[in-house]
Amino acid sequence: MTLKYLHPTIILILVLVPGVCKQENVICIEEVLIKENPDLTVVFGDTNSTLVGALGGVKRGVKTAHIEAVLRSFNCTMPEEINRVTTDHVSDLLLAPTGIAMKNLDKEGLSEKSVLSGDIMADAVKENIERAKELSHVDEQHNLGDKFYLLTLHRPYNLDNPDKLRNIFTGLEKLSNRVIFPIHPRTKKIIEGMGVNIPDNVILIEPLGYLDFLKMQFLSEKIITDSGGIQKEAYLLGKPCITLRTEKEWIETVENGWNILVDYHNHHFEKQIMSFDPAGTPKPIFGENVAQNIVNIILKKFPLW
Repeated sequence: MTLKYLHPTIILILVLVPGVCKQENVICIEEVLIKENPDLTVVFGDTNSTLVGALGGVKRGVKTAHIEAVLRSFNCTMPEEINRVTTDHVSDLLLAPTGIAMKNLDKEGLSEKSVLSGDIMADAVKENIERAKELSHVDEQHNLGDKFYLLTLHRPYNLDNPDKLRNIFTGLEKLSNRVIFPIHPRTKKIIEGMGVNIPDNVILIEPLGYLDFLKMQFLSEKIITDSGGIQKEAYLLGKPCITLRTEKEWIETVENGWNILVDYHNHHFEKQIMSFDPAGTPKPIFGENVAQNIVNIILKKFPLW
């Protein structure tokens, strides 16, 4: 949890994983709110701490703003979806990252408290990609060479079923390119515990820091993932993205032709991966100078001084 001062009389509490609390619960957040006595609580994304931060603010009577609001996968079995919906309905200001996110508002009666802000990841990628190219040596460290695919997997519904995992790696084995897989410790533990075989063309490496991972995305030919955030980064970097899911939040990335959903139950899904080849340049759908735009929206909505 980070404190950010926009003005001497406005304190924003940004609730981020892992947070300042050892436990992600409302009582812990309330203790912080009582101590800091902020004018506004700002929460980001769709994690458990996002929801807890919003609920803590509401219970203390503190105005709450949600960045990356009104996204919907319409899959209520996802913990992230439950966090999104609940956070949006209890928050006072919803900062929507895209036009399609804004279209979800009317269905849930949220229009009056929502503003199109753009997505702050656009700022982050723009600011850090050149830094990553200069400072990161991940290509040398892992001897990346040319034409590799980058893989990430972390969704429980992909990891917690051994048959699904076997289907995924059976398809990946048929790819002509190497697949670099920075593997999360939990993911590695699950794969080892299930006895799932990793094909020779899938290269497991340790998790990467932000700049290293950003450079690896930039150098990759295509990105295969089940992550919502990486779908955005791939789009911003102009990289074809193959999403191993049956639903999506970032609809624009699919509609603009730079992201496809792949059903890995299809025994030939590797053909979709290899044939996916977007042309041209991705349209700018996530905004520019988004952080400053969000600050301006907040100050207009809550002129607290």
